[in-house]
This record gives sequence, C-alpha cells and structure tokens, in this order.
Amino acid sequence: MTSLTRSVRDWRHKTFASLGYPAFRLYWFSQIISLVGTWLQNTAQSYLVLEMSGSSALLGWVSAVFFLPSLLFSILAGTLLDHVHRGKLLQWTQVMLLATALITGILVQTEHISLPLIFVMAFLTGLANAFNMPARQTMAATFVPREGLPNALALNNLSFNLSRTLGQALFGVVVPLGIWLFSSLHLSGFSSTSLSRLALPFYLNALAFAVTIGLQFALPIKAPAADPHKKDLWQDTLEGFRYVRNDAQLPYILLLVAGISIFLLNFQVLIPSVAKQLYHLNETGFGVFNALFGVGSVAGALFQASQPDPRQSLRKASLLLPISLLIFAFTPNIYAAGLALMICGTLTMMVLISANSSVQMALEEQFRGRVMSIYTLVLVGVAPIGAVLSGWLVSSGLGLGLRWGTAVLAILGATCVLALWKKLPSGKARKN
Repeated sequence: MTSLTRSVRDWRHKTFASLGYPAFRLYWFSQIISLVGTWLQNTAQSYLVLEMSGSSALLGWVSAVFFLPSLLFSILAGTLLDHVHRGKLLQWTQVMLLATALITGILVQTEHISLPLIFVMAFLTGLANAFNMPARQTMAATFVPREGLPNALALNNLSFNLSRTLGQALFGVVVPLGIWLFSSLHLSGFSSTSLSRLALPFYLNALAFAVTIGLQFALPIKAPAADPHKKDLWQDTLEGFRYVRNDAQLPYILLLVAGISIFLLNFQVLIPSVAKQLYHLNETGFGVFNALFGVGSVAGALFQASQPDPRQSLRKASLLLPISLLIFAFTPNIYAAGLALMICGTLTMMVLISANSSVQMALEEQFRGRVMSIYTLVLVGVAPIGAVLSGWLVSSGLGLGLRWGTAVLAILGATCVLALWKKLPSGKARKN
C-alpha cells in the first residue's frame, strides 16, 4: 500500500507539476470556468440548429461561419500579440464573448432567434475567438519556465477537455433546470417544447466569462518590452512565415495539423448528427454522448501530461486517429458508438498535445505570437472547410449517408497522415 501510495503521489506530482506556479494555477482554473460555459453553450447551439432545421449540412455551415474569422484574422492576431499587452487582448475578447452569449440567450428565451441570427452570432463569437485563441495559446509560456512548458501545454489541453466533458454533460442537466426555472417564473409563452428552454446555457456561459474576467485581473501579465527592431505589422507577419518556412520540421507539423483539422476533427458536426439522427437521443442522451468524447479527451490529456516528453506520440497517434474514426463510423449500436467516441477523444488529444508541444518547444520567444497564430490558422482557420465538407458528406453528399460519409473523412485523414509520415518527428523533437 505504501508503494502504491508513493506511486500515485509521484504520478500526481509529475502530471500536475506546472500547477506549482501560482500564476499558472490561477490562470488554469479560470480557464476551466470559462471553457465549461463555452462548451455548454456550444452544445446548446448545435442542438438548437438541429431542432430548428433538422439538417447536418446546415450545422456544418454554422460551424464554418464560426471558424471563418480565424481563417481571416488569426495571422493578424498573432502579430498583434508580439506587439501589444497579451493580457488586455485576452480580457477584451472575453468581454466580447460574454456579450454575444448574453444577447443570444435573450434571443433564445424570447424566441426571437432565427437561423440568420444564429449565423450572425456565430460569426461575432468566432471573431472574438480568432483573437482570443492565439492569446490563450501563448499564455502558458508567460507563467512557467521553458523546462515546464510541455507539462503546462498538456495541462492547458486537459483544462480544455475537462471543460468539454463537464460542459457537454451539464447540458443534459441544465436544460431541464431551465424548463423548471422559466416555468416557475411564469414567463409568457414558455413551454417545455419551445426553443426558449435552451436559453439557460447561454446565460450561464455569460456568467462564466464574468467570473473568469474577474479572476484574471490578478494575473501578473507584463506588457511586451519595447523592441527597436520591430517592423510594421505587415513585415512582422511575413517574418513569422519566413521563420516557419526555414525550419526543418515546423512546416510538416503544421501541414499535419491542417489535414487532421479538415478531415478528422469535425466532431462538432458528427456527434450531433449521429446522436440525433442515428440514435434519436433527447437532450440528456445527447449531453452524455458528447461527454463520452470529452472523457476520452481528458484521458488523453492526462496521459500526455504524465509523459516526460509528450511530443513523442505524434506519429503513432496521428495514424491511429483516422482508424478510430473509421471504427466509429460502423459501430453497430449506441454502446459501441460511445466507446469508439471515447477512443477518438483520447487519440485526438494525444495528436494535438504532441503537435502543440512540438511547435512551441521549437520557438524563439520573439516569434511565439506569430507562429502560434499560424498554428491557430491551420487548426481552427481551416475548420470551415472541414465543417462544410463533413456536413455535406454525412447528409446528402454523393448519396453516401451518415456512416459512409464519416468513413470517407477517415480515409482522407489517413491519406494525409501517410503522405507526411516520413517528414514527421519520430522521436524527441529538437530545440532551436
């Protein structure tokens, strides 16, 4: 028992080592609060779109509109991060996200929501996220020393996926709670079958942002030091691209992330479509189905955080991910589908943490904002392509249907991984 206790203690210390830095610990917990609300809202929005339209293709277009600003503005955001106060940029984007959540909640509750308005709010939320995500990507390096960065990056991904699990699972609880709450208030025109029952997740997301903003005022984030060699934004942006182009491994890692994002990370379309159209799940079942993917993601993030070097999983996990998606496509029942989703979540996190660590550990600090904005571009900015493609394939594209459409995505993803296989780092990534 003593040996087991010691092993558990050692594992806990190794896995959560970065939480020993007070600033990172405060930032990490504030992000969990924010992201739980975000995933709660995202799940509600997916369910809302499907309920209003019944179309997986339309859900794909909503996702595309959300990710479009990242395609358009993430590079500019990265250059700004190397010029301006990162903490202030993070806070202002969170204020904007709070406002969009609150406005959407009011529109849903009053049943003035419509599909065009959902597209508008998705674009505005995506616009704030285009600047918020690169800011969050660079924050870990602000609070921990370089040797602790791989663990901090893995814990960042853990917070993201722990929040996904909690947020998506809470959706199945929050909606009935909203029905009870709004009914108790005797709101005019409200019924348990109306769209207004989906308003509470948006309100809770706004509250989560308010708490997060308050907590982060205590973070010791310094403004960037003045650099006499700084050029204008355009030249600095081009310099970031040249830095990536001249690196031996970064271009191939970024190409891999882009291919995986397009073909294999479309779960925001696939999970709602499978849950609602294949297995006819209600809000509670839908929340559980989403949460299973999150449970797998948490397991993957925990595994990577406990590794001495999480970069070493890149090749194997990248190849296993499309295989797991192919298995998910042809699962015979809901239980097998849930298990396959958990495996997909685990492998997704292993790939993303390995890729993120490989990129960030290779960077010189003065290029961090710009290179991570390129990383955001290839991870999130190309997502509109994947969202539209997946929505089309699993609905009516080529007449394939849900299962075969998902299988095509898996095969295309595997082809991308194999094409880059020889260029990907197979062992410990090097440092500059």
